[in-house]
Amino acid sequence: MKACIMCGGEGTRLRPLTFERPKPSIPILNKPSVVHLIEHLSKEGFNDIVITVGYMAEKIKEQLGDGRIFGVHIDYVYEKDKLGTAGGVKNAEDLLSGEPFIVVGGDHVMNLNLREMSRFHEMTDALVTIGLLSIDDPREFGIADMGVNNRIQRFLEKPGPGEIFSNLASTGIYMCDSEIFDWIPEKTMYDFAKDLFPDMLSKDRKINGMLARGKWTDVGNAAAYRQAQRWMLEDLPGTTISGHFSTKDARITGPLKLDNNVSVGSNSALVGPIVIGANTVIGNNVLIGPYTTIGSNCVVDSESRILSSYIFNDVAIGKNCNVSGSTIDNNVNVGDNCSLENGTVIGPNVIIGTGSTVHSNVKIWPEISIPANEAVTRDIIDTY
Repeated sequence: MKACIMCGGEGTRLRPLTFERPKPSIPILNKPSVVHLIEHLSKEGFNDIVITVGYMAEKIKEQLGDGRIFGVHIDYVYEKDKLGTAGGVKNAEDLLSGEPFIVVGGDHVMNLNLREMSRFHEMTDALVTIGLLSIDDPREFGIADMGVNNRIQRFLEKPGPGEIFSNLASTGIYMCDSEIFDWIPEKTMYDFAKDLFPDMLSKDRKINGMLARGKWTDVGNAAAYRQAQRWMLEDLPGTTISGHFSTKDARITGPLKLDNNVSVGSNSALVGPIVIGANTVIGNNVLIGPYTTIGSNCVVDSESRILSSYIFNDVAIGKNCNVSGSTIDNNVNVGDNCSLENGTVIGPNVIIGTGSTVHSNVKIWPEISIPANEAVTRDIIDTY
């Protein structure tokens, strides 16, 4: 079966994490998010994959190659200009036409039964079947009014107050027949939700919905990214240690995934689910709490506490630091006695001086140096 993964966006809402990488390359459990998606598609039987790329396309191609390592075949289609979601798929028509195919976003994290959605679509005469989830707050999504026969009567992208006629939100996962290409103009900015679906409904062309079951999110902002990490950590099957591991009377409670050459100091505690990358050193009397990932070549010095945080590669955390609910990009240096509060996002190559506090939900752009004993209360955005 064929699948189209849309990876052309710039991920501006995820900055500063998308300055050095495209959004699909942001790590989840220390490997690119799009790799998890490819693995899920492969498991569901979608082994002929077309990826539409634009921003930092070379990074995605470098990480995925031709797909054979994942048991799939991958082709790439480049967007020179922004074409929108439907326009980007139209740009890949030569590779997708001839049979039904599924469209997913490159930032999707899910465990949905896509094979079931494919079978459902093939049993109907609709050109498109939209995967729908019932959620508490659908304002950031397209919403659908669907009848008992699965036919969608109304569709509205990002409804405002007084317009929320349904809490059935579009996942942005679409099963499409090849005829859909006849509805999409060439080389024009054109979206599924904003343009194509309203046009089809106005002309009484059938669109179906299917109620999906399971977990799904698009990693569109820092909160959704943290949620995706948490979901994936919850699914860790047990404790896995790859290669050499050394410790001095540490207390370790799984599930854990430790890569080669991880070292944990005396009287430290690791409470899973946790993932730690290769060549990372944890000092003495350190607490690493549940729902934490730490990348490769990192150092967490003695007496520090790391709780529900996502730390990338080559990061150094000083002595007696408190890092709670934070995301820290590559090559960051955090001095001794620092506090990073919940929701902070630290861009790559940042230096945080000794004794400083970064307040909740603050973002710091790349290459910034924070002086010692500073209280950072607002975003620090440089012209990057």
